Amino acid sequence: MHYYVTDNRAACMPLNEIPTAGYAEFYEDLAERLADERYHIGHYFALPDGDVLRAYCLLLDDTEHRVLVASYAIGYYDTPLLPSLTARHPQVHPFEREITERYGVRFADMPWNKPLRFPFDRYDRSSSIDNYPFYTIEGASLHEVNVGPIHAGIIEPGAFRFICNGEQVLHLEIALGYQHRGVERTMTADDNVLRQTLVAESVAGDSAVAHATAYAQLREKLAGKEGAPTPLDRERAIALELERMAMHIADTGALCMDVGYQLGQVACEALRTVTINTTQAWCGNRFGKGLIRPFGTNHPLTDTTIDLVRRNIADVRRRYDEVRHDIKSSPSLLSRFEQCGIVPRSEMTRIGGVGPAARASGVGRDLRSSHPWGVYGGEILHEPFVKQQGDVMARLMMRCRETLQSADYVLRLLDACDPAAPLPSPDYAPAARPDALAFGLVEGWRGEICHVALTDAPGALRGYKIKDPSLHNWLALALAVRGEGISDFPICNKSFNLSYCGHDL
Repeated sequence: MHYYVTDNRAACMPLNEIPTAGYAEFYEDLAERLADERYHIGHYFALPDGDVLRAYCLLLDDTEHRVLVASYAIGYYDTPLLPSLTARHPQVHPFEREITERYGVRFADMPWNKPLRFPFDRYDRSSSIDNYPFYTIEGASLHEVNVGPIHAGIIEPGAFRFICNGEQVLHLEIALGYQHRGVERTMTADDNVLRQTLVAESVAGDSAVAHATAYAQLREKLAGKEGAPTPLDRERAIALELERMAMHIADTGALCMDVGYQLGQVACEALRTVTINTTQAWCGNRFGKGLIRPFGTNHPLTDTTIDLVRRNIADVRRRYDEVRHDIKSSPSLLSRFEQCGIVPRSEMTRIGGVGPAARASGVGRDLRSSHPWGVYGGEILHEPFVKQQGDVMARLMMRCRETLQSADYVLRLLDACDPAAPLPSPDYAPAARPDALAFGLVEGWRGEICHVALTDAPGALRGYKIKDPSLHNWLALALAVRGEGISDFPICNKSFNLSYCGHDL
């Protein structure tokens, strides 16, 4: 099968140059490629296109740093029963489920043909959260435990249904889709670029920098911008690594809290506060909102800001490393985290896991090295850490190592900054190539983020699709708790820290 071949630095692609295959050819080629670990799906979605429904697939080649793009079309009134790729490669399940839910396309032998998000414009309006088809197991010794969708803590809605034999979890099913946010539709409601930027950085509030960067990258590609990294790319990378540090430190403290290790908890709370306050001193917002804008910035680094960031991050790095050593020397903490919530490498590969969770299970998937953009692959030759144990402790240690690595990246990039060189201001009225497809691929702190936009003949957005890394990894959490005591669910859950709102688009 033919693909449009590009990478994460090239500009957008004309829609008429994206090859269109028959579904049979698409199925056979993709099934064969996904059997090779070098490939995984970056995004796969369908959108109405005149009198047909057209599906697009972005296939990531992690070895050759390529993005392969192809499509196929289905007539609205002539939709055959299509063979399911999920039946052979479970990583495809959220994409096929969404296509079925939105448009009624049927996939034969689909092993998990369940709703994904319950959008208001779903094909089957009788399908609702109230009648979600949870998996059941019959047995006199078994019982079910329901958690959510409303939780005791201040978190977003999601339903967790456990099937247990005594205290042992046999199965966990997670149902999301309670928020009906309409984010993707909002992105195409008008062509106000500033408004779209604000929506992008609100996709997942704890990943504001990463999602805004993916949108800015996409917008710049639509304008034909490509080429060598710029000082603006350097400042965006600093912001991304600060966000990664803040959230990894927060998760470290949350895991310590869940096992009563208060020293680690309070130390991490203090260090996370210093980190997000550093971001606030830079742009006025602790989560980096307002910092990333298409084509430019309203908050260029100054000598004063550089000195502040350098001092704070060097201090946070030193103190966090001490916390890391304390954690590794705590027998009670190790007894809870080691050999708990294991997701083997084989399973993480099958489900298409991404981010630190995947790397903790031996899957060395990281866009900063496999599909570099900006300063990555140049000033920053990123080498991802990989662990093999796949347990809670491995996921915690991934956070620890990546926090220190990110601090080193921030300090190195700050040394290369030249505040005397002016940076461009944002452009909220850019030209956009008509009838084109562009994407933004960014490694956020949870894993890979993908934004895809299609433009119409005047150059306005006619379709917008977002993939948060949580879409891949919720199934990993369900696998992690199998065979564990139900009391270990909180630490397994915290070791992934997935996003409800990033899923509920």
